[in-house]
Amino acid sequence: MAGAQPDVTFHFTPVGSSWIDQIETWFGLITMQAIRRGTFTSVNALIRRIRDNIEHWNTDAALFTWTATADQILAKVRWVETNLKQLAANNST
Repeated sequence: MAGAQPDVTFHFTPVGSSWIDQIETWFGLITMQAIRRGTFTSVNALIRRIRDNIEHWNTDAALFTWTATADQILAKVRWVETNLKQLAANNST
């Protein structure tokens, strides 16, 4: 079945900053809106439900506006990383 899967691109986020990963949010929304508490008689029924949810999502799309700049986000990542390292160092003695 060559070519049956779409191309996949991996993007790596900094260590300790999974909150940046919007894919987690996307899958969470799909789970809450389409999958949770659902009854599916087959894998195909589950796939249809997910695709219907995505189609509805795309027809009612809205731009996402970041409220922080990239520099602010990266500064916060560095701040968290520094504090975690200090906390780990203080607790290792």
